[in-house]
Amino acid sequence: MEFFRIQKDIPFMRHALVLNAVSAATFVAAVFFLVVNGLNLSVEFTGGTVIEVAYDQAADVQAVRDTLTGLGYPEVQVQNFGSASDVLMRLPSAAGQTSGQQSELVLAALRAADASVVLRRTEYVGPQVGQELVTNGLLALGVVIVGIMIYLAIRFEWKYAVAAIIANLHDVIIILGFFAFFQWEFSLAVLAAVLAVLGYSVNESVVIFDRIRESFRRYRKLSTVQVIDHAITSTISRTIITHGSTQTMVLSMLLFGGPTLHYFALALTIGILFGIYSSVFVAAAVAMWLGIRREDLVKNKTTVEDPEDPNSGAVV
Repeated sequence: MEFFRIQKDIPFMRHALVLNAVSAATFVAAVFFLVVNGLNLSVEFTGGTVIEVAYDQAADVQAVRDTLTGLGYPEVQVQNFGSASDVLMRLPSAAGQTSGQQSELVLAALRAADASVVLRRTEYVGPQVGQELVTNGLLALGVVIVGIMIYLAIRFEWKYAVAAIIANLHDVIIILGFFAFFQWEFSLAVLAAVLAVLGYSVNESVVIFDRIRESFRRYRKLSTVQVIDHAITSTISRTIITHGSTQTMVLSMLLFGGPTLHYFALALTIGILFGIYSSVFVAAAVAMWLGIRREDLVKNKTTVEDPEDPNSGAVV
């Protein structure tokens, strides 16, 4: 399906060096903020208190959040849990307070606003659990990266695998850099978004690489740069449809999903935008600089018969 077809190839690779220099500067800035500021890890990673309460009627989540802000917890996770009358809160550890004292203080403040509040459960998430989540999260990220490299090396060629991983790591580090710079809360939901962006970005790279292979087979007289430009140009309509549809859904979560989905949708938005950019200007350019050739992809002689192709009948 195509909304439109561009008749003349756009010379993307002509600007590859400048745009990748911008990418490198953005990447270095993201690493800098990660090292200097670090990530604002949520309770799941740092440890804290989880409190679940119930109301007689549908709970006003925003009122609960305002009450916690008054207690000195301006950015805590508050969400409905199970039903509209149940509320789950995750609070960071407070200096000089035990988990029990913390939950009693919160419950008293909530009952002052609504006497029907009932404490369902309270539990302490220790730093050991948080460390396990960090370790498992990094392990999941590593497994995804290795799996992508193996897949691309088998389907295409090792140069394409290296190019795709560089582009994917570019996207991941920039997402983390945004969270480090603005000190947005980094939770398990955000980690899930980062892993989703990895898969989403590599899918765009695979589409472009597949079109490059197809163009190598079809257009024997085109140079490598011309083949890459043609492959990217011919996938623009598909890119607009796919990414536009996905971003519409993510934007609805960002605008209407509330605080619970806000940072998850924000990470996906950043990842989708940079994923398009990296697939075109980073992955394709790196593959070009690594010296991809027609012989890397076209192993067998194939006779191409296309009445519209001036190279029709050529042996590749």
